[in-house]
Amino acid sequence: MSNAEALNEASSNARPPRIRRLPEAAINRIAAGEVIERPAAAVKELVENALDAGARRLRIVIAEGGRALIRVEDDGVGFTAEELSLALERHATSKLTVEDEPSGPIDLLDIRSFGFRGEALPSIAAVSRFSILSRAAGADQAWRIAVSAGRRGAPEPAARPKGSTIEARDLFYATPARLNFLKSDRAEAQAVVEAVKRLAMAAPEVAFELGDGEGAAARTLFRAPGPESALDRLGRILGRDFAENALPIEAEREGLELTGFAGLPTLHRRTSAWQHLMVNGRPVRDKLLVGAVRAAYADALPAGRHPMLALYLSMAPERVDVNVHPAKTEVRFREEGLVRGLIIGALRHALAEAGCRPDTSLGLGALGALGPERPHQRFGGLRENRAPYRPPPALTGAWNGFVAPSEERGASRRDEPSPQDALIDAPSAAGDPAPPEPETLRAPLGAARAQLHETYIVAQTEIGVVIVDQHAAHERLVYERLKAGLRARAASAEGAPSQELLIPEIVSLDPLAAERLLAAAADLAMLGLRLEPFGGDAICVRATPAALGQLDLPALLRDLAEALEEAGAGAADAAETTDHADPAAAALLSRLDAVCASMACHGSVRAGRRLTLEEMNALLREMEATPHSGQCNHGRPTFVSLSKTDLEKLFGRS
Repeated sequence: MSNAEALNEASSNARPPRIRRLPEAAINRIAAGEVIERPAAAVKELVENALDAGARRLRIVIAEGGRALIRVEDDGVGFTAEELSLALERHATSKLTVEDEPSGPIDLLDIRSFGFRGEALPSIAAVSRFSILSRAAGADQAWRIAVSAGRRGAPEPAARPKGSTIEARDLFYATPARLNFLKSDRAEAQAVVEAVKRLAMAAPEVAFELGDGEGAAARTLFRAPGPESALDRLGRILGRDFAENALPIEAEREGLELTGFAGLPTLHRRTSAWQHLMVNGRPVRDKLLVGAVRAAYADALPAGRHPMLALYLSMAPERVDVNVHPAKTEVRFREEGLVRGLIIGALRHALAEAGCRPDTSLGLGALGALGPERPHQRFGGLRENRAPYRPPPALTGAWNGFVAPSEERGASRRDEPSPQDALIDAPSAAGDPAPPEPETLRAPLGAARAQLHETYIVAQTEIGVVIVDQHAAHERLVYERLKAGLRARAASAEGAPSQELLIPEIVSLDPLAAERLLAAAADLAMLGLRLEPFGGDAICVRATPAALGQLDLPALLRDLAEALEEAGAGAADAAETTDHADPAAAALLSRLDAVCASMACHGSVRAGRRLTLEEMNALLREMEATPHSGQCNHGRPTFVSLSKTDLEKLFGRS
């Protein structure tokens, strides 16, 4: 008899399993496995209980990553002697409203705190050496109760000021197999830090202190004084760069209220872990946020990068379900489309309002790239092993500072530019540049003063210097102009202004590229680009967008074909992550935006083009009036701002 046959025969002769009621201790340990999968989860539950108790100061202590000790001290309302034992009963909670009658109705969606936590305390107590020491507000004395692996003692009198101290030692000692799944002490401690930081972001009015170890070996892992403003708290946790480069978010729609802060597009990270959402004061992870943020920052970020932000969403409790995950880290919105549209609209509005606001982190990076390292001084971004600064050989001894333009210099210039010609001031129509007007210096991007390598515009402001990448900046301006015209004319069913070619140009392309362009001919006509088939793989171009001027049509069409291919792959995603009422129209606009980006790249001022002073100043003024002008279509910064203080640091004057 084969093994399979023997197994089948044994199965047919076996008695069906009997249904039994599990012992209380086993039930609690199973619940602990669902809710308390690691020390950070236990810390999260205990801190949430303290916040629900109205605590304004919290002190958390862990040891060995939390497996040896977790202690949470708070100054909340505390427990009475009767509540101590009840708090350790399964499914006992203060989070739900129950009528006086035992059989009265219970609204499971009316949760106005951190939610249904009936399993948290008994679950932790079932797998550790657990104790609660608490004194209720107005009580004469404190009480203490201890639990060891689910075996509960009686409450005993104790001494303590108002508030509670909850302690769990030897976590998972009653279920040692779970210890094998924990990571190193350092990794577990870091997970605890992240859990506490997320809760601290949600409650800036509360003071937090997290320590590792006891006695002389104790060290502070995180501290946040309270109360403080939301931006101060976020800057403490997400970094000073975020606080200095965050845009305020404030929006309301149909009873939903959204506040918070979002980083400038030039302040981005490799993952979306720096994006935080708090729903009714609860930190949650929700993929809806990731999709909404991707749509809002769609054409302002480099590929594969994610912006930094922290958003606070408030709504009626019945409009969100917080009980879709045992650890309450996920939620489900009743009106997902409304929430997504609110987030996208608020972020887009904030980004548009930001205009050409400079990113201070770029200035610090510029200091690190430009500044010579001195033995007594290091600037941000410099490494210890950086080679000492040496002036370029061509400038040594021959460079006498900034030389104003003159007729003699212009007449003697060689065909090949000298190193000195890399820095060229911008002559006006009248000759030498006149001193800038005070009003121009007060403008965000100041007054143009010079052009570096025929690529970078140097402008002077009241407080420092601005360096602009002329190609990146003009690319964004052209792109925004095309998009605005497209949307205005799409509403009236008109096409964008086009320029008829005196002699139509015939362009030969790859067969698939030609087919893709001709299939999108109607969409491209809305942008002012009129194409017709010309037999085989050739395309006849009869008109081009008037906003673009002279174009390299073969290169433009090749890039447009690639953009259409990429936009087609992402059209469905764009329709899902936009606030547009019509998904089909949203997908079309997303596709046309990708085409606009390619056109803008071809129609913008190229690096290497000499600009007059008037052209440079016109570019600066248009940047100040254009949304998203701080970065190009590909997410690269268009300008860097350096204050006088930054310059003084660069030359060691401060």
